[in-house]
Amino acid sequence: MKRLSLLVVFLSGLLPLIALAQRAPDTLSKIKAAKSITVAFSADSLPFSYLEKNNQPAGYSIDLCKRAITGIGRAIGVPALAINWVVDTVPNRIAMVASGKADLECANTTQSQSRMKDVDFSSLIFVDGGGFLVRADSTVNGFGDLAGKSIAVTTGTTTEKRVDAMLKERLINAKIVQVKDGVEGVALLESGTVAAFASDKIKLVGLAAQAKDPKVFALLAEDLSFEPYAFMLPRNDSAFRFEVNRALTQVYLSGEIDQIFAKWLGPLGRPSG
Repeated sequence: MKRLSLLVVFLSGLLPLIALAQRAPDTLSKIKAAKSITVAFSADSLPFSYLEKNNQPAGYSIDLCKRAITGIGRAIGVPALAINWVVDTVPNRIAMVASGKADLECANTTQSQSRMKDVDFSSLIFVDGGGFLVRADSTVNGFGDLAGKSIAVTTGTTTEKRVDAMLKERLINAKIVQVKDGVEGVALLESGTVAAFASDKIKLVGLAAQAKDPKVFALLAEDLSFEPYAFMLPRNDSAFRFEVNRALTQVYLSGEIDQIFAKWLGPLGRPSG
């Protein structure tokens, strides 16, 4: 009877693992059967991921993504994979990958523990920090100067959570204004509706550069957060994650990453580490 009880306990412990294995996605087989891959990307995250005037995706992350796709195609024996590019938004990007509507997402998404409940991530592709964009003619020189003012943040981002936490930690009474994307955030800042727009620093620089008059804006020196970027992948698909990471590793080891970095981020200088 004791042996039977132990056997039952052992088998019951295996059931969740068996169920997990059955639910695990097989993205490589899906891509091979379709001879195409669906990639979500951001249309307004220059210089990482944006939509050019010819309606084609471009940017640092897009170039890396294309290298990863080449590696995936080689691994599954379909060297000329068709790429279906799909524009995502901050609110729907995680759901697109988690639901299988997109096989991966190539943009400037921050890898975080909370997001790992729904998706997996590739190796890191860049490390940025959150910051504040303000008007050059404003009196705001630091986070403390935002007391009594409004701060725009993109809904559903790690920046939104961090700004809210910092306001509470430092007992600063400022209003958070949620925006749908960076373009809206910069527009509110330019019009004077908000005193600052909080986002990843490189993205803020890119958005300011696209403005009619970039000199209108200034970036505060104060860091808001640590933002490690990675590609979003389907959760629990280790085979697919391996091929994406293998392709990225080849880019890093070959030195090709230097060319891609210089093309999109060169003026900022080579990152350390």
